Amino acid sequence: MNSNIAAIEQAFGKLYSIVQKLRAPDGCPWDREQTPETIRGNLIEEAYELVEAINEGNPEHIQEELGDMFLLPVMFAVMYDEEGAIQTTQVLNGITEKIIRRHPHVFGDAEANTPDEVVKQWNAIKVSQEGKREKTSMLDTVKRGLPPLERAYKIQQAAAKAGFDWQSADGAWEKMFEELSEAREACIKLECDTKNGNENNQAQLEEELGDLLFSLINVARKHHVDPSLALQRTIDKFSYRFHYVEQRMKEKGILMEQSNLHIMDQFWEEAKH
Repeated sequence: MNSNIAAIEQAFGKLYSIVQKLRAPDGCPWDREQTPETIRGNLIEEAYELVEAINEGNPEHIQEELGDMFLLPVMFAVMYDEEGAIQTTQVLNGITEKIIRRHPHVFGDAEANTPDEVVKQWNAIKVSQEGKREKTSMLDTVKRGLPPLERAYKIQQAAAKAGFDWQSADGAWEKMFEELSEAREACIKLECDTKNGNENNQAQLEEELGDLLFSLINVARKHHVDPSLALQRTIDKFSYRFHYVEQRMKEKGILMEQSNLHIMDQFWEEAKH
């Protein structure tokens, strides 16, 4: 175990020094130009790519994407080290101390024998030892900075833990069909108003579509499906089929345009098989 830790420490140090070299005056122009603000979006993108690799279950792909995920925090660390405001050693020591502090059942004499007991202990330590604000609502555990899809899913999970949930998935399905009908009615009303020169109901349509999306996420949750992962899989499937259609249209010398939609539909059906 100790030799493995030493190898990991050496590998991390080498990666850190490589990033420092890239940022040096004689390094890479592109890397020198980057800031935390310019690459922060890449962090989310790489996280999704790692999730995709995990879903595939291909060890080689997971290893590659995990490497890409490691690279970005190291780039952040080097950048902030350069500014002098934040030091990587402080970051690593800080998270190490926090993990030890919040696991007294592992590193101390406390007891927590179930996952629920661990979570309760974790939250109590945050308030009593770290001075965190005590949560006044079950929903306070959900970060506001999450993307809307993930935030909706986690808010529903938190509400369900408090017993605010349908007993079966049937209730979620019925609510979704209700919201679908209301959204369709709002859309029809907007179309009629637009023809008459009145477009004041756009906000209502937005609200109804938001309700529909929220209810659909609830359906996914009741069937133990993470909506973000489900949507990502569908996006990948759509992208594959669309690329197939593009390639076939190019082979046939046919333009990708609305008038040729019937041909594109034929190739789309081919892509499914």
